Amino acid sequence: MKKLSLSALLLSGILVMNSCSNNDQSEKIAQLEQKIAQMEASTVNASAPQPSNVQSVSNVDPSSMAKFNFSAEEFDFGTIAEGKVIEHVFNFVNEGEVPLVISNVTASCGCTTPDYTKTPVKPGESGFVKVEFNSAGKPGTQAPTVTIQANTNPNVNRLRLKGNVTPKNSSNNQGALGPVKQ
Repeated sequence: MKKLSLSALLLSGILVMNSCSNNDQSEKIAQLEQKIAQMEASTVNASAPQPSNVQSVSNVDPSSMAKFNFSAEEFDFGTIAEGKVIEHVFNFVNEGEVPLVISNVTASCGCTTPDYTKTPVKPGESGFVKVEFNSAGKPGTQAPTVTIQANTNPNVNRLRLKGNVTPKNSSNNQGALGPVKQ
């Protein structure tokens, strides 16, 4: 608010210097003061902007939401040969008070394909997120992620695979890396 007031003072000073008559100055200063008062009132009264298409906003109690409880959120597949496909199922239990609904699951790259429980998971029941990683064309250290959007708090959760992919024909590619010293 101090920055806003300083900006207003500077703007008022510039207008005072640039205007031709005293009446003109007084009107412009009054208009500026009115706009500043409106801006200050709106920033004090509004804790967060409300979208125009929302009819009412109420706080949700996080304890009444669905809640993921994964047995593990990361899977280390170790070292595999390039071209191998890894599949892992992340199991979870809904520890919330309402049915857990997964609205979207996306992978960090095209090499990873997710599948998941499409029906609502009732409180206390189990669900899954299956992740398939295709290592073809992906040599080196890998850490693909899967992002889950659901009616949980937080509403975005991430699962991760990690491991190392050994390139195909690694022993035959020695000469392809560069000239050989003799």
